[in-house]
Amino acid sequence: MVKRRYNSSFKWLFGILSFVKDPSPEPQHHHILSSFLLRSLCLYFFHKPLFFIHHRWAIIMDAACSTQLIDGDGTFNVTGVDHFIKEVKLEECGLSYAVVSIMGPQSSGKSTLLNHLFGTNFREMDAFRGRHTTKGIWIARCAGIEPCTVVMDLEGTDGRERGEDDTAFEKQSALFALAVSDIVLINMWCHDIGREQAANKPLLKTVFQVMMRLFSPRKTTLMFVIRDKTRTPLENLEPVLREDIQKIWDSVPKPQAHEETPLSDFFNVEVVALSSYEEKEEQFKEQVYNLRQRFFQSVAPGGLAGDRRGVVPANAFAFSAKQMWQVIKENKDLDLPAHKVMVATVRCEEIANEKFASFIANENWRELEEAAQSGPVSGFGKKLSSILQSCLSEYDTEATYFEEGVRSSKKQQLQEKLLQLVQPTFQDLLGHLRSGALETFKDAFEKALNAGESFSSSADACAQSCISKFDKGCEEAVIEQAKWDTSKTREKFQRDIEAHISSVRTEKLSELTTLYQSKLNVALSGPVEALLDGANDETWPAIRKLLKREAELAVYGLSDALSGFDMDKETRNKMLTDLENYARGIVETKAKEEAGRALMRMKDRFATIFSHDSDSMPRVWTGKEDIREITKMARSASLKLLSVMAVIRLDDELDNIEKTLTLALVNSTSNNSTNKSISTIDSLASSTWEQVAPEKTLITPVQCKSLWRQFKNETEYTVTQAISAQEANRRNNNWLPPPWAMLALVVLGFNEFMTLLRNPLWLLVLFVGYLVSKALWVQLNISEEFRNGALPGLLSLSTKFLPTVMNLLKKLAEEGQVPSTNTNQNSMNSSAQSEVTTNGESSSSSSSSSPVRSVPIDKSA
Repeated sequence: MVKRRYNSSFKWLFGILSFVKDPSPEPQHHHILSSFLLRSLCLYFFHKPLFFIHHRWAIIMDAACSTQLIDGDGTFNVTGVDHFIKEVKLEECGLSYAVVSIMGPQSSGKSTLLNHLFGTNFREMDAFRGRHTTKGIWIARCAGIEPCTVVMDLEGTDGRERGEDDTAFEKQSALFALAVSDIVLINMWCHDIGREQAANKPLLKTVFQVMMRLFSPRKTTLMFVIRDKTRTPLENLEPVLREDIQKIWDSVPKPQAHEETPLSDFFNVEVVALSSYEEKEEQFKEQVYNLRQRFFQSVAPGGLAGDRRGVVPANAFAFSAKQMWQVIKENKDLDLPAHKVMVATVRCEEIANEKFASFIANENWRELEEAAQSGPVSGFGKKLSSILQSCLSEYDTEATYFEEGVRSSKKQQLQEKLLQLVQPTFQDLLGHLRSGALETFKDAFEKALNAGESFSSSADACAQSCISKFDKGCEEAVIEQAKWDTSKTREKFQRDIEAHISSVRTEKLSELTTLYQSKLNVALSGPVEALLDGANDETWPAIRKLLKREAELAVYGLSDALSGFDMDKETRNKMLTDLENYARGIVETKAKEEAGRALMRMKDRFATIFSHDSDSMPRVWTGKEDIREITKMARSASLKLLSVMAVIRLDDELDNIEKTLTLALVNSTSNNSTNKSISTIDSLASSTWEQVAPEKTLITPVQCKSLWRQFKNETEYTVTQAISAQEANRRNNNWLPPPWAMLALVVLGFNEFMTLLRNPLWLLVLFVGYLVSKALWVQLNISEEFRNGALPGLLSLSTKFLPTVMNLLKKLAEEGQVPSTNTNQNSMNSSAQSEVTTNGESSSSSSSSSPVRSVPIDKSA
C-alpha cells in the first residue's frame, strides 16, 4: 500500500528527471533515475539512514553503461569491447582487476541482482512494460568497487525464446564465463535445490567436462546465490549444494592429465542466500549490501579470488576473450544431439514415466507392499520380480522402435527408479524376517535352558537353526532384477543373537553368583556372629575352619555350574576367586559389625558371669561369696572378648594383643609390676597393633583403652549393688546377740533359769508367750518392716500393732465358742504351717500343740 501510494505521488517526477538527465528517450536512463528517486524518497520517509541515498547516487554517477559482448547469435562484438575498455580505462589496471559473471535460469532476477549488487544498469525484466530478457552476453563495470571489477550478465538458461531444442548457446556461454571470469555467480531459486534441470546440473556437467579438456586450471570461484530463501537454515542448504557439485565433478569423464585432479584445483565453492526481492525488499537490499562488501579487494590474498591463477593483463583482456570464444564456438562437444536421439529421449522418458506410474497403481504391488509392512511374506521375491518384469516388458514393447542407446538408458533409469521404490519394502521385509527369527531364537533358547541343557550347546544349536531359517527367508525375498546383498542384514542378525546370548549369559552368571553368595551369607553370618558372641581362644580357629569349609563347598558348586558355559579359564578362575573373596568379606564384615558392638557384648558377658554361678543359676548374695574374685573373673572374660574382637585373624597369625590388654588393663594395679604396667599402658597409646596389618585391625589400642574405661564405669554400679545386697543380707540374717551378751545372760540369769525349772508352770506361761510373740512376728512381718531402717520400721509397726492384737484376740474368742469336736480337729490343724502373704514369702508355725492358729492379717486393716 505504501509503495503504491508513493508510486502514484511521484509518478510525474520520472519523466522530468529522465528528460533532464538525457533528452533522448533511452529506456535505461528513465528506469535507473526514476528508480533511484523513488527508492531514495521512500527510504527517507521511512527514516532510513541518509548515507544510503548518497551511496546509491554515487553508484549511478560512477556506473558505466552496459555493452553487449556477444550477441544472441554468438557474434563477438569486437568494436563494442574495445570502446568499453577505453571508457572504463581497463588497460591501465595491469593485473589488478577482476571479472565477475552471473549465470542461471531465465527470469530468475540475474540482472536485478547485478544492478543492486554492483551498481550496473543492465536491463531488467519488466512485466508491466513488456521488455525482453537479456539476450547474449552483456558486460559492464562495477561502480564504486576497487580494484576495477568487470561484470558479465549471461543470457538465462532454459529460456522460452530459444526453446527446448537450442541449448548449445547456454553451454557455450557458461563455458566462456568459467574460462574468463574470476568469480562466477550461479543464480538459483531456493526451491530448485536438489533438482536437475532447474539447478543447472546437466549444464555444469557438460561445461566441466569440456573445460578440463580445453583450458588449464585457473581456480575460479563459484558462488551459488540462493534467491527467495525460505525458513530452511543456510547451514542445511549449503551441504546439499556442495555435495551436488562434488557428485557432478566425480561423474564427469576426465582426461588422463586430470584423472586424479580434485575439484578444489579448478574451483572454490561459496554459498550465500538472499531474501525475496518482492516480498522482503528492505531485507534483500541489506543482504545485498553486505554481500557487496566481499567484492572489495577480491583479488587480494584472502579475497574471493585471491588464489586465482593464469591472470591475463588487462590490456590483453579483449584479445584473450575473443580467442576463448572462438575455441568454444569451434568445439563439437557442445553441439546439439541428433534429432532422432532427442525424440527418443523425450518419448522413452514419457513411456518410462507412464510405466512407473502404472507400477505404483498396480493392485498386486500394493497388496504385496501392505503385506510386507505387517510381517514376512512367503514368496515375496518371486512375486515382486514377476511384477517388475511385467512392467519392464511393457516398456520394451512400446519403446522398441526408438534409438537403442536412449531406449536402454531410459530402461535402466526406469529399473533403478522401480528398485528404488521397492527397496524400502524389501528392507522392511528383511527387518520382519530378522525380528521374527530373533524372537524364535529367544524362545527356543529359553526352552532349552529350562529343559536343563548346557548353556553353550543350547546357544550353538538354537543359533544355527535360526540362522538357517533366516537365510532361507532371505533367499525367498531376493528380487531377480536387483540382486541386493543381504549379508549386512545377516551380520546384524548374528550380532543380535550374540548380544542376546551375551545378555543371557551375564544374567545367568549373575544369578549363579547371587545364589552362592546368598548361601554363603546364610552359612557364615549366623555362625560367625555366634562364635564371636562366645569369644574365647578357639573362636578364630573355629571361624577359619568354618570359612574354609563353606567357601570350598560354594566354590565347588559354582565351578560345577560353570562347566556348561564354555568359559575361558581366566574368567572362570576370576569368578571362583571372587566368590572366595566374597566369603572372606562376609566374615570380615560380620567381625566389623560385632566389633562395633564390643562394649555391649562385654557388658553382657560381665553381667552373665557376675550374676550367675557355675551352674548358670542366678546368684543370691548371702554374704559368703567373694565378690572381688567374681568381679575379676567376669572382667577377665570381658577382656578376652575384647582381645578376640580387636583384630581379624583369618590367616592364623600370632599376636600378643590379649597379653598386652591383660597387662595394661587388668594387672595394671599390681605393686610389683608398676613400671611394666606403665610401659604397657603407653603401648596402648597407638592406632596400630604390633605384628598386625592396619587393614585387619577392628579396634585400635586407643579404642580398646577407651572401651575398657567406659566398661569399668558402667559395671561399677553392678558390683556396688552386689556388695550392698550382700551386706543387707548379712544384717537381716544375724539376729542373735553377740557371744559376750549370751554369756552374760547365762551367768546373770542363772537364778531365773533355776526358778523356771523348779516351777514348770512358768514354762507353760513362757511357751504361750512365745507362741503369741511368734504369731505377732509373723503377722507384723517385722523383719521386712525393719529392712528399710529402724525408724521407718517402728513407725509402721506402731500403726499395725494394736489392730493385729485385737484381730488375734477376736480369732481366739471365736475358736473358743466352737464345739469340742471341732476344737479337737482345729487343735490338730493348728500344727500346720501358717501362711503369710507379705512380699510373696511364707513362714510356718513350729508348734502343733498351740491352741492358737496363725491367720493372715490384712495390712490395710
